[in-house]
Amino acid sequence: MPVVPSLRNSTFDADIRDRHLMYDYAAQDPHGNPEKWRYEIWFYNEDRFVYAIHGGPMAGRKNFQAATYQCIRPGELWQCNWLEETGTICSLVYDIPRKRITTMMGFSKGHWENAEAAHGDKRNAEDLARWRGLAKIGIQTDRKLISEQAEIVEDFRGPGNLEPIDMDWPTL
Repeated sequence: MPVVPSLRNSTFDADIRDRHLMYDYAAQDPHGNPEKWRYEIWFYNEDRFVYAIHGGPMAGRKNFQAATYQCIRPGELWQCNWLEETGTICSLVYDIPRKRITTMMGFSKGHWENAEAAHGDKRNAEDLARWRGLAKIGIQTDRKLISEQAEIVEDFRGPGNLEPIDMDWPTL
């Protein structure tokens, strides 16, 4: 995807490029007990990002996606949006000064009701094929919408433990 006009002459390089965040959602287990769901995202460049999920029903998922970014307020707020092979639609807002992530996720019926099948690594052809199959379960309006906020617990530059990607690898 080409750099969108909203990124030209923006603070993308200073604010987002190569930034790696680890963040925790304050959630509840099936019995209502508090638990943390750890997520990790690396804003690879203006076209892609890499992530891993370490807690909650989607724990064990590793992925990379094409993304669109838009600056809401330079040096303060950025939005990152993407569509996954599972049919899930995601929107993430990164609040730099408040160290907060706000997300809206529209999980496909297949993804939400078969969370274990959504685990794996996109680099594995079997995992990717299974994820694409999840997107075929239900219809477009069969979605589980989740709106959450998370606290950033680590903020640094570079891949950390996430694996770099090849820009030739396909994404949606």
